[in-house]
Amino acid sequence: MRRRRLFFISILFIALIIIGYFSLRPVFNHLKAYLSKSEQVDANILIVEGWLPWSAIETAYDEFRNNSYKYIITTGIKTNDEYYEESLNGYLIFYTGKRFSSFTVSGQHTIEISAYSEHGGENCAHFNVYMNDSIVSGFLANKRKQKYSVSWKGTLSKIDSIMVKFDNDIVSDFEGRCLYVKEVIIDHNITIPFRSNSAYDILIPGGKRRVINNYNSFAQLAKNELLALGMDSSKIIAIPAKEVKINRTLTSAFAVREWLRNSDIKVEGINIISEGTHARRTWMTYNKVLTGSYKVGIFSLPDNENFRTHKMRLLYNIRQMIAIVYYWFILLPY
Repeated sequence: MRRRRLFFISILFIALIIIGYFSLRPVFNHLKAYLSKSEQVDANILIVEGWLPWSAIETAYDEFRNNSYKYIITTGIKTNDEYYEESLNGYLIFYTGKRFSSFTVSGQHTIEISAYSEHGGENCAHFNVYMNDSIVSGFLANKRKQKYSVSWKGTLSKIDSIMVKFDNDIVSDFEGRCLYVKEVIIDHNITIPFRSNSAYDILIPGGKRRVINNYNSFAQLAKNELLALGMDSSKIIAIPAKEVKINRTLTSAFAVREWLRNSDIKVEGINIISEGTHARRTWMTYNKVLTGSYKVGIFSLPDNENFRTHKMRLLYNIRQMIAIVYYWFILLPY
């Protein structure tokens, strides 16, 4: 009975939120500020959620470097995503030298890129294909998953790398493009998936911001991104959580709790980096799951609103408000 009453109260609260936006916009803005709360504590552990964009990982790196943290923990569920998301201009580089070392006969070859664009029409993603350092073709990707084919004449053993250069990530002031790449296929029978066979160079090839794609969780991906920025690997602890469709923040918090219970690291305090209106939910979850064992603070970064239309921002913030009510409900037993 108590749970049913709480459920109906939650539904009423959500309805009031939605109505309040249209009739009482200041109330909506106040709720948005509430959800985006930042309140840091003295801490020697910094946690960064692995799903955050590259700019947030850079902020986490600066926060760690400029303050007295001992370790940075990256969190996130395990992932078996088939496609690699290129959200910033850069080069997805497939290294092929060792794989092709025995292919010494010259001939005509077909190179296919399995990819798709997040948007279609005039906002579709554009990419160029390079063999070694030479461009061979360019494509406007479709929203439909498909293969983009180029012909190349020569000896496969001479190919050190195949690069997919994404070069038009911005659509407008409010929305961004993404290119998704799955694999490279040679002559219809040699498949090279992105995972464990590629690296992503942001903006320029061979630069310092190179992410190695050998991850199987968002926690490991965030660790790789921190390593690309130059962080000492001994200071980074990746704590992956099991793969789930819902309650990902809660699942990640459980994984951190189990790691802390089995670690001999003395925790003086924990600060968590999250993004915008998601921050309050993260803060509430970790405080509940860690049951007051540690001081927990939150560092809320601005929502990445430059990549959202007004409608998308509105729907995103409403979804976050609904989510915190839902999380408040499921966290009652803790």
